Parts: sequence; C-alpha cells; structure tokens
Amino acid sequence: MASTPDSISVEGLTRRFGDRAVVDDVSFTVPGGQMTGFVGGNGAGKTTTMRMIMGVLGISEGTVRYGEHEITTADRRRFGYMPEERGLYPKQKILEQLVYLATLGGTDKAAATTEASELLDRFGLLDRAGDTVEKLSLGNQQRVQIIAAVMSQPVALVLDEPFSGLDPQAVDSMADLLREHTARGVPVLFSSHQLDLVERLCDRLVVLAQGQVRAQGTSAELRTAGPERYRVTLGSDAGWVRDLPGIHTVDVDGPTALIELDPGGGTGAAAGVDPTSTGSDPRVDALVRAALERGGVRELTRVVPALSDIYREVTA
Repeated sequence: MASTPDSISVEGLTRRFGDRAVVDDVSFTVPGGQMTGFVGGNGAGKTTTMRMIMGVLGISEGTVRYGEHEITTADRRRFGYMPEERGLYPKQKILEQLVYLATLGGTDKAAATTEASELLDRFGLLDRAGDTVEKLSLGNQQRVQIIAAVMSQPVALVLDEPFSGLDPQAVDSMADLLREHTARGVPVLFSSHQLDLVERLCDRLVVLAQGQVRAQGTSAELRTAGPERYRVTLGSDAGWVRDLPGIHTVDVDGPTALIELDPGGGTGAAAGVDPTSTGSDPRVDALVRAALERGGVRELTRVVPALSDIYREVTA
C-alpha cells in the first residue's frame, strides 16, 4: 500500500437543473484506504453527486480533487465505477463483456480473461461465463456489475448501491473484496439504504438530505456529536427531574426518565472526560445526589444512539 494513499475530495459541489439545486454546496473527503458510506433517502442527491465525481454529469459549481490535484479524465479512467442503473450489455456473453470492458481501460486481453474468470469463480458464476447477461437473475447481474467495477486494479471505487439485491453470502463476498482494495490504499465510496450494513463496513459516513450534507464522520464521532443522554430509573416517580437545572427531560415513564444534558452546561465530554462514563458531569452528580435523598437510584446508563436514530434526527 502506498505510504500516502490518494483520496477523493469533493469541495462545494453543486448541480442545478434550472433554478433548482439538487446538490447544494456538498463537501466531503473519501480517504485512501478507507470505506466511506454515502447515505440518504431517495432524491437526496447521492447518485447525482457520484455522477459528478465520475464526470458523467456536469458540475454547476465546485470541484472534485483526486490526491493533490483537480481530477482529470485520465484519473477517472482508472476509477472503478458502478452506476445506479446497470451499464451492462444484456445480450453479450458475460466473460466476453468483462474482458472487453477491461481492455478498454488498457488491460491486456489474456490478463483480463484470467482476472475475470477468477472473479466470476469467486462469486459463484464461472459456470455461467458463457451465458448472456439477460439470462441471469437480477442478483447475479449485480454480481457481474460489481466484477466489472473492480477489474484492472482500480485506484478508486465509486459504487452506487452495490449491495442492492445481493443475498447475505454475496454481501459478505463483496465486503471482503472491498476490504482487499482498501488494504492497498484505495478510497472506496459507496451508497446504500442499508444503514446496518454501512455501520458495519464503513470507516466514515456522509449523510445527505435534500442535496446537502447533514452529518459526516466516523460512527463514533456521529454518536457523540449530539447532546449527552442518560436513562435513569429511580426508587420512586421520576417526575421531579424536570426541575433540575441544566437538564432537559425528554421523557418520563413512572420511575424512569430519559434526560438530555443541555449543551455547554457542564464539564463532561467538553473537558475530555470519557463520554461513556456516568457521573462525569456535575449535573449528573447532582441528579444522583437528589435521587439518593428521594429513595435511591436503580439504574443510570448513558444512552448511545443507534446510527438509524442519528440518521432520522439529522434528516428530519
């Protein structure tokens, strides 16, 4: 792996159709050697952004950089790209098509044939190599599209919904294949609606909504970006916690309350204290002392939000 792997940087990317900006001042980086998940609802602008990165769609404003320079056509030719709509020829034989596509990128025909055969075997499709694409199921067509994207050792991968329609075994095979590419320094950007899969595979996430970046960072960074929340269960009714200063009570159900620390009102995470510990903020300490005077504390737990909760909150 290169000592300084190249990254893809999107800077102020904007795409307008008439007066409407479908992608609006989008900026993020896909570091080399890492997987970046691109998530957002239908119409959020993910596909449009990827098309601009690949030069398939014109850029209204902003730039795309690869490494230290503005991306060139030559750079893009070395990228592996999987479009949202499959770009395969339905009536062409699978192996012949993969070899043809690889040779367009400059790969020797014999080397392309060997690589395509190995990848087809890896995805359980070698015995279908002589079939036309249209004879395959949609899931198997997706496998072939993935193989086409990773042929010829691409220097970067931009994949639009690569896991769509794949069974669990194929998902695992695809994940292993992507990890092999990141291990040699390749930046990988892929979009997906499967938040659990993105959370499991990705080093970083970019959340898009209405054409704008609403959140980005590692899973841990996104989870700790919001206010601290705790679930407290007391020995008696917890309604009184609503009166504590510096604490917002999200919900009370009998002896259990979900509380949120008002930003800037304490010393916890802002002072470098472990955000997963309890009692790290004076407001939490005050809550515990008050609870002990009223019958004790049965539970006090830091609530770490799931990625799906963060997604719903930032895209609302």
